[in-house]
Amino acid sequence: MFETLKNILVEELQLDPDDIKPESELVNDLGVNSIELADLIMLCEDKFGIEIEDEDIHKFVTINDVVTYLEAHNQ
Repeated sequence: MFETLKNILVEELQLDPDDIKPESELVNDLGVNSIELADLIMLCEDKFGIEIEDEDIHKFVTINDVVTYLEAHNQ
């Protein structure tokens, strides 16, 4: 799941793959802004066939937070 998310971040948001680690913070470490975060949410929903609730988005601080969420909600 981490590698899939990493690929999305590299391909879609043009982030440096060397910067993407499980403990990397989306905003503070990777510089993801609110528009990019919204794009990431939509890409993950499409890729994994899930719906990410708006109230859950604030839980996404680190890459690992997103991975954990996706693993828990991906059937």
